Amino acid sequence: MKALQLEKPLSWLCLDIPEPLDPGPGEALVRVQRVGICGTDFGGYLGKMPFFSYPRIPGHELGVEVLSIGEGVTNLKPGDRCSVEPYLNCQACYSCRRGFTNCCEQHKTLGVMCDGGLTERIILPARKLHLAANLTPDQCALVETLAIGCHAVDRGNPKPGETVLIIGAGPIGLSALEFAKLSGARPIVMDISEGRLAFVRDQMGVPDTILARGDETDITSLAALTNSQLADIVIDATGSHKSMVRAMELASFAGRVVFVGITQQNLEFPHAPFLHRRELTLMASRNALSRDFSRIITLIESGKINTAPWITHHADFAEVPAIFPNWLKPETGVIKAVVRLD
Repeated sequence: MKALQLEKPLSWLCLDIPEPLDPGPGEALVRVQRVGICGTDFGGYLGKMPFFSYPRIPGHELGVEVLSIGEGVTNLKPGDRCSVEPYLNCQACYSCRRGFTNCCEQHKTLGVMCDGGLTERIILPARKLHLAANLTPDQCALVETLAIGCHAVDRGNPKPGETVLIIGAGPIGLSALEFAKLSGARPIVMDISEGRLAFVRDQMGVPDTILARGDETDITSLAALTNSQLADIVIDATGSHKSMVRAMELASFAGRVVFVGITQQNLEFPHAPFLHRRELTLMASRNALSRDFSRIITLIESGKINTAPWITHHADFAEVPAIFPNWLKPETGVIKAVVRLD
């Protein structure tokens, strides 16, 4: 069967790989229908993703159909449509035993530390498949992106009436925006792209946006929108170390700062004027929890999350190597690209 592999940065290979074996106990054989492309995949292609190893079959935002199940699997049957929770955890380490499966000490993400879903069929643990009978394959592939934002917002724990500043209006920032809105807090979005901010206003229905300039005008703009209180919660989804350091300047006294973007750079910031004087809480957000997937599927089914604006680009499997570099260009306007395998 066919698979697409990143042999090394900037180098795609189309491979013929063996068919999977029959699913073992607790496993399911699935047919991959859709693969969402995200910043992790772009980072892997460019060689800038710290957890990515080569050669690798990418693909972790997956919409699949169950073909067969192994012994002991009771939550699925052949023909079921599912979204995939791609975080493979050991279930035995200290983190897993306490329920923090998103940061398992032996964690592997499909398509990042082990081969993923840019192939026709794959064996997966049945416990990582979330039934989504009423979602389209495209919507199934969106659930994981939304889960990243869901977990980040949960980390910040916004309350109704608080202000949540989301820095970065890419897919992860937009997913955080969905859950900031659902929390009852007031969202404000900051980005360096006026085009993305227009998308936030026109497609996501959020009027308060700030065009980031990386100087004091960012603080002035935020102060003007918040009666000089700044943001109760700042969620930085940029992956830029410069932005992440400056996020503290945008947080209110007793505010919370959540880093959901990833950088390989060291972060250096003054302790006294921001972290200490304002008594800020600084948090990281990694992956998501199983419960987030079930919640998101229900929210999409009920219409509380509208997925219509999200997917801006499609490609068939065979088109990916040629079209992938174009998706990196800002002028193409990609919010979410999805690969079709059926």
